[in-house]
Formats: sequence, structure tokens, C-alpha cells
Amino acid sequence: MSTDLPITLSRLRDIGWKEWDPIGLLPAGEAWDQKPFADEYDDYLRKVVADFRSGSPLAEAVKYLLRIEREHMSLGTRLGQKARAEATARSIQRFVVPSA
Repeated sequence: MSTDLPITLSRLRDIGWKEWDPIGLLPAGEAWDQKPFADEYDDYLRKVVADFRSGSPLAEAVKYLLRIEREHMSLGTRLGQKARAEATARSIQRFVVPSA
């Protein structure tokens, strides 16, 4: 029997849009669910879920999100970047790791 807690795609997107949104696509106070770009971060966030489920620590998830933002998205290092990545990873971890 799996101890993995389920996380819905909509909850994952809530976390990504509220806590991460490295590109800054979503204007403050607006909802992501009716936007054509709602799935923009899905692959990255799903990878974090998969990594947690396979036992990766929080620090690895944070490093991954920072690498995506800095290198893959070519956004470089920016103010508040690490705090956003940590908040995002922690929020995801709470949903997928029973003891977190």
C-alpha cells in the first residue's frame, strides 16, 4: 500500500502560480485557471512531485527549481528567487511526503 498523498493538478498549479511563477506571467490578484498559459509550469512541478516521491530531499527540489529558473528559463539570479523556490518546494513536499 502506497503512503503517497495525492496531489491534484489544480492544487499543484495553485502552488506554482502563487509561490513560484518565475516568469511573472500572472498579474497580481488574478486567477490562473482561466488563463491560456495555466499549464506553463506543470512539467517542472510534476518533476518535483516525482522526486519527492522517490525520496529526494527538499534541498534537491530547491536546487532543481533554481536551475530551471536561472539556466533553462535564462532568468539569471534575481532577488527573492531562492525564497520562492524554497516556499514552492516546501508546499509541494507537504502534500506528497507524509512525514514532511
